Amino acid sequence: MPTTATTRLHVIDSHTGGEPTRVVVTGWPDLGDGPLATRRERFDAEHAALRDAVVREPRGHDAMVGALLVPPDDPTACTGVVFFNNVGTLGMCGHGTMGLLTTLAYLGRIAPGRHRVDTPVGAVEAELLADGRTTVRNVASYRHAAGVELDVPGLGRVVGDVAWGGNWFFLVHDQHRRDLTVANVARLTDEAWAIRCALASAGVTGADGAEIDHVELTGPSADADARSFVLCPGKAYDRSPCGTGTSAALACHHAAGRLAVGRAWRQESVVGSVFEGVIERSEHGRVWPAITGRAFVTGEATLVLDPADPLCWGIGTDHAP
Repeated sequence: MPTTATTRLHVIDSHTGGEPTRVVVTGWPDLGDGPLATRRERFDAEHAALRDAVVREPRGHDAMVGALLVPPDDPTACTGVVFFNNVGTLGMCGHGTMGLLTTLAYLGRIAPGRHRVDTPVGAVEAELLADGRTTVRNVASYRHAAGVELDVPGLGRVVGDVAWGGNWFFLVHDQHRRDLTVANVARLTDEAWAIRCALASAGVTGADGAEIDHVELTGPSADADARSFVLCPGKAYDRSPCGTGTSAALACHHAAGRLAVGRAWRQESVVGSVFEGVIERSEHGRVWPAITGRAFVTGEATLVLDPADPLCWGIGTDHAP
């Protein structure tokens, strides 16, 4: 939506386990009403430039996740939200929901307790706990395909599961992999990206041909049940254990008979932060996960978008007034 007028956006920044969330409170053009899925489509069609201006350099960076506050379509929800990153919108974001509730509490809009958040993939229940942590009761998650074999250039044969946790994941479970550390991020990024490209080349998709845009590599952890490296759609790695990724992992472990309903599962990120997940219910191949973590507000600002600035709409974009 490039414009010749200066735009000002009020934002609150936070991080959840190291992964940033930037909540846009005011200043965004009205997306209209109706289901959040429809408003997400309107966002994608009309506001790519504004999206890039908020989360890309020079104001943001590749790991930044945006969260646009909008009125909910669900009357029981405390807010609606459209999550976005440097390449598009997201159906749901676990760490972002934790950051969102922490931000709403910071603004004085909610108190500790259970709240519903309207998202493009459905209403999500989240609980702000008295100690500052947040539990997100995510959308129904499931393993879509097990033991999918890929021939990945440079890596050889890779086997993983396709699963839904609010986003589509390809999960590679390796009980012997011990290199999921920050020191290896560059190589892990290259490997995960090669896997994503191989998925596309082989025509491996989620349900109804949906693109698998997250790759999750897992291995053992000394302090949790598993350690993970998650590559997000914009080729940035998730600093947190990834809420939707943890949900997808719970679904896979349950489908394989490795995780019972009600048993806690602690997933550690590549930077050492931990989310605790539990399957609260399982029916007909689907599970309903609850993921607990903690977010912290890190800043509050007014972003100024001056169209006279040649980099106003983000580095590496071709948006023009």
